[in-house]
Amino acid sequence: MKVVEAKIVVLGSQGVGKTSLVVRYIGKMFSKHISPTIGASFFTCNINVDGARVKLQVWDTAGQERFRSMAPMYYRNANAALLVYDITSVGSFTAIKTWVKELQSNVPEPMALALVGNKCDLQEARAVPHSEAKQYAAAIGAQYCETSALHDQGIDHVFLSTATALLQMSTTTLSASLRSYDSAEGDTDRVPTGDPTDDPATHTGSVELPAWSIASIAHGEPARSMCC
Repeated sequence: MKVVEAKIVVLGSQGVGKTSLVVRYIGKMFSKHISPTIGASFFTCNINVDGARVKLQVWDTAGQERFRSMAPMYYRNANAALLVYDITSVGSFTAIKTWVKELQSNVPEPMALALVGNKCDLQEARAVPHSEAKQYAAAIGAQYCETSALHDQGIDHVFLSTATALLQMSTTTLSASLRSYDSAEGDTDRVPTGDPTDDPATHTGSVELPAWSIASIAHGEPARSMCC
């Protein structure tokens, strides 16, 4: 079985629902009382797709401005990015363009990008037109998807399509940070395509605190475990 190991960062303004998206997909749960991320949360997730396994290191970054200077250490060597905004907030959509510029300036290797309009359950309060967001996504070479962490809508598609894009990248691009190898372990027929597997490395989470050294953060050492 082919195995691809990749790093994916989740970027966006505070309150757009980045953590809710990740926890909904990996932990299959939703809470209206998730505290703002401090520094970054680290998760691992294994996805079966097209007869291969994509192992994702998911870095859920803080959206607060006071943590903005820390962002480069989290998206360094990233292979993919979920650019999340709130469809009811024009400001959160505008902020995505700044994140894209930062990625283009700091990540020299090709990336799989996904522009994610979250909170699509709040259609009556929509402030960012679907057509405008889709046009911008096409302009930056990103897939576009609208999601609802509350209703668990569209999230599986985001992660599956990102995993598929990473699998394609592993065969068409030269990337020092994107690992690809063959493994005889496991059987992809046991798990539906796109579903997180039950491997030991899956469904784990930790919170990285800004007071920690850069070295410890980069290695994903847990400050506290997250129950899911």
